[in-house]
Amino acid sequence: MPFHQVDISEKPVVYREAVAAGRIKLKRSTIELIKKRKLEKGDAVSLAEVAAISGSKRTPELVALCHPLKIEEVQPRVRLGDGWVEVTVKVATHEKTGVEMEALTAVSAALLNIWDVTKAYEKDADGQYPGTAIESIRVVKKVKRAR
Repeated sequence: MPFHQVDISEKPVVYREAVAAGRIKLKRSTIELIKKRKLEKGDAVSLAEVAAISGSKRTPELVALCHPLKIEEVQPRVRLGDGWVEVTVKVATHEKTGVEMEALTAVSAALLNIWDVTKAYEKDADGQYPGTAIESIRVVKKVKRAR
């Protein structure tokens, strides 16, 4: 059977919301550089927030069978912990299909951008990333309600 995009033409437009989250493990010294805004490439937190918003809107370009949606709200949140950065993103709209993929893509884009701006500080002597890891990207909440 060939691939196809699911027909949503008969579905009603309703409020849709999804919240996704994920983490990147980083060295404590890298977390301190982020907190002090001392990364050579710039402010990782602000970059992650912008990347999340952009990523949510570009989801249909990256996820092959995803419907293009009119995104009405994107709320990224970045938390710094002891050896990790957590990104949580809420995406909301009034549409015929859900926004889980948009929220997951937003989190992924944010975490990849954090990796990019911190990679110089995460490498070991051999140029490898033994402790750096993107983990636990997941949907933590989904809402669907009629108007």
